[in-house]
Amino acid sequence: MIEASPQFAILCFVTLFTMVNPLPVVPIYLAMTSTLSPPQARRAALRATTTALLIMLVFAVGGRFIFQFFHISTDSMRIVGGVLFFLIGFEMLQGRPTRTKHDDESAAAFVEDIAITPLGTPMLAGPGTIVSVILLMNESRTVLHRVELFVAMFLVIALTFLILVNGQRILSRIGSSGNKVLTRLMGLIVMVIAVESFFAGLSPIVRSMLHGAPPTP
Repeated sequence: MIEASPQFAILCFVTLFTMVNPLPVVPIYLAMTSTLSPPQARRAALRATTTALLIMLVFAVGGRFIFQFFHISTDSMRIVGGVLFFLIGFEMLQGRPTRTKHDDESAAAFVEDIAITPLGTPMLAGPGTIVSVILLMNESRTVLHRVELFVAMFLVIALTFLILVNGQRILSRIGSSGNKVLTRLMGLIVMVIAVESFFAGLSPIVRSMLHGAPPTP
């Protein structure tokens, strides 16, 4: 059994923050709320982050049942998650918004309810975030691990809310160049996590094939 450690809490926070990646969302949030009053824009940010948190909680609690229902092994999900993370990180490293983060057409179609779509999902709680939550929940071997994961979720969402409501101030300080640098740095971190996840899932499958045993569910 894996004992709880600060390393797992840090892993949860860094993984979820890089997946949620609120900084590139700030300009889109500001543009969509430009016609709203400050209190209305603040409520939109609160509703968007609350939506993202609820999605994360649902998949954290229900992810294991999804695995069991579809007979998906944890190692297989690690491999798929690693590939997905790598693609997302590569696009972030290139300085391009990921396809799972923003879609101008969907934003225009749902402009009357931007807090849920596209801000809450898929921009904040997209496929990368959902896969991350499921994987981290399956890596939680102790009750303390699960507590650390849920605390990391709340911290990431709280920080995301603060970033959104202070978006104009943040953008004026870091500038467009600073935003691009941070996006590329997060992309690099995501790619490193992707490689670790991919080989963590591949190694047990290869060993089970060599020894003729089925992979661990």
